[in-house]
Amino acid sequence: MEQLCKLYEQWAGREAKTVERLAGAGSNRAYYRLTNGEGLSVIGVVGTSRDENHAFITLARHFEKKQLPVPEVLAVSADEMRYLQEDLGSTSLFDAIKQGRSMGGQYNSEERKLLEATIRLLPRFQVFGGEGLDFSVCYPQPAFDRTGIMFDLNYFKYCFLKPSGVDFHELRLEADFQKLADRLAADDTGDTFLYRDFQARNVMLSPTPVFIDFQGGRRGPYYYDVASFLWQASAKYPDTLRQHLTDVYYEELKGLTIVPYKEHFDKTLRLFVFFRTLQVLGAYGYRGYFERKKHFIDSIPPALANLRSLLQEGVAEAYPYLNEILRALALQEPSVVRTEHPSAELVVRVFSFSYKKGIPEDESGNGGGYVFDCRSTHNPGRYEQYKHLTGLDEPVIRFLEDDGEITTFLESVYRLADHHVERYLERGFTSLMFSFGCTGGQHRSVYSAQHLAEHLHQKYGIEVHLCHREQGISQVFSCKS
Repeated sequence: MEQLCKLYEQWAGREAKTVERLAGAGSNRAYYRLTNGEGLSVIGVVGTSRDENHAFITLARHFEKKQLPVPEVLAVSADEMRYLQEDLGSTSLFDAIKQGRSMGGQYNSEERKLLEATIRLLPRFQVFGGEGLDFSVCYPQPAFDRTGIMFDLNYFKYCFLKPSGVDFHELRLEADFQKLADRLAADDTGDTFLYRDFQARNVMLSPTPVFIDFQGGRRGPYYYDVASFLWQASAKYPDTLRQHLTDVYYEELKGLTIVPYKEHFDKTLRLFVFFRTLQVLGAYGYRGYFERKKHFIDSIPPALANLRSLLQEGVAEAYPYLNEILRALALQEPSVVRTEHPSAELVVRVFSFSYKKGIPEDESGNGGGYVFDCRSTHNPGRYEQYKHLTGLDEPVIRFLEDDGEITTFLESVYRLADHHVERYLERGFTSLMFSFGCTGGQHRSVYSAQHLAEHLHQKYGIEVHLCHREQGISQVFSCKS
């Protein structure tokens, strides 16, 4: 983060007044909101892959030249591992339509208008965005092709189908996978840009729709993005709304490029919806079954409901053995699929404390769990400017992270805590405790406890009770449902 702050200072001509870490989703990149204290804010991004960052930066600048709605890239570090982009606010399309989603797909007129405005923009993005684009910059591959299709199908097989326990014949399934891959790869729509992960979370309202997180895009058929957006499992769009938005999209696309007849378009779209559903189930299987992320486990039942509807329509009948296996899979109750998660809910309690006042007592009767001694790390409390602050205050956070000792310390803690939480989830235990102590229970222990609590809640969706004992501060991170 220190290097990101330096990039901001170079761009703005002054230090950032505040730096706020933003919650991430499925990405490995870290996002921060940096402000100057006078109302101006930007988003800072720290990536783990130079190639992925390069793809986003290059695509964003290309799309901006095409006058497409994307965030402006403001500054980029020399190694392209960090960059600053326009701050679009905090309201995504996903947030704006949450009422309709919570009502089981009963979207009101305002929510429908937002969805329609978004789907109208998509063809411009795909057609104009692909014009003159050097697809070689796309990451991790320049085009949607047969190799990528087979990768996604096998992703589904190994990460979802095998863990489900449904028995199948590898060679017979492979033969139908090959046949399906041939059919999908044949639908080349020219130099159109395939967003790849077009969903409501990747559309910000500022106040009109602006597209983000397109770094995984590539050359490919436009059907895929429509399937990704309208058949997002958790969105619960009713069939009538899906059909209306598909028709809106088709009319917009027809005004920009040559398109097949509507009957052929709809039939091909259904095949891509089928393929996208398998790909999504593979992702949910990996993120849910193997990484234990509750959000993805909760997304499996609606995705299986989508699959059942598609099978009832006969979309997989040209692939008899695959159709047979998927019907067996779709008939399973969601609880039959092996998530290895018990019904009991794990609650983790995290404390910060001063060793002078003793280690926190364990009220659960389980023995107190882990106690980590933070006193080996550099102490901000030794410096006058930090003595009246805590590990929750930005100057102390910056001191600790710039120094780096606390970060290295927590990396080991995270590995140990993650393993322990996963084992407790598997075994059905309901209580776990972590405590961080330092000299005064004010700086290092507070920082460490806060970060572990946020880390465990974000990664596993579990309920976490956080207590900074010496500061008299308590916080509950509720179980994600």
